[in-house]
Amino acid sequence: MSKWLLIDGFNLAYRCFFAIPELNRADGFPTNAVHGWVKSIWRLMDQERPAGVLVFFDLGGAQDRLALLPDYKAQREEMPEALEKQIPVLKELTRAMGLVGVEQDGVESDDLLASEAVSLARAGHEVLIVSSDKDFAQVVDDRIKILLPPPSANPKLGWRTMDAEGVMVKFGVPPAAIADYLALVGDTSDNIPGLSGVGPKTAVKWLLEYGSIEGLIAAAQSVKPERFREVIAARTDDLRRNLKLTTLNLALPVQPPGRLVEPDVNAVLRILGEMEMRGALAEAQKRYAQPELF
Repeated sequence: MSKWLLIDGFNLAYRCFFAIPELNRADGFPTNAVHGWVKSIWRLMDQERPAGVLVFFDLGGAQDRLALLPDYKAQREEMPEALEKQIPVLKELTRAMGLVGVEQDGVESDDLLASEAVSLARAGHEVLIVSSDKDFAQVVDDRIKILLPPPSANPKLGWRTMDAEGVMVKFGVPPAAIADYLALVGDTSDNIPGLSGVGPKTAVKWLLEYGSIEGLIAAAQSVKPERFREVIAARTDDLRRNLKLTTLNLALPVQPPGRLVEPDVNAVLRILGEMEMRGALAEAQKRYAQPELF
């Protein structure tokens, strides 16, 4: 079968925006995220040679999770204005490069991406999820891996692949227990409150011993340290709610299989020219004139 890249669009866009010093067109329009975006996409495609690439964007409105927790993601700051201005350009450039963009109102892109990853894996394909979002660790298996971006502190490490063994090393639990782990420790990025006083070490210990949130609840009266016994019993509903919040929805409709399509070279060159990205424009002219070299 073939290899697919599933890109967490906003995750990559934010990384590009903050990783590159401020860059602007002559009229002041910001271009740093666009610079990082096109370079990252080209590098990933050269490195992985995928048969297909899907790029997932959030349109906002996680209705199912907001119904469970009205404060879900409420603490997040608004997208920086300079990045917001570049998002339409990123989407237009993505389409011009021959890549498929996926987005749906009221549904989180994480759920769309995870559903697609599992569907492709079941069909026998190899899937690489391009994201630093820890939620995706729960769908890692023999066919699904995470492609982590270079760390800001040490960019020379390059893009790194995390498989099921890597998930175990990083979190202390296997992929199947990641949602339970996040439900216990909480997730500050999504404003999900964990069990007070429970950190990663305690959560790992419990999950390795009891297997899941439900196993922990069933054994609440024998849990150690003893001070948590009453806490677990009192917050059973909260723990079950948290698990619904941290578990990715894998039952969403997926995209029909599609391969890379021919890029609209004129559109790519036009966009890069309009953004005054002379270096990227020169590379694009070579890349699309001699695709066999890339």
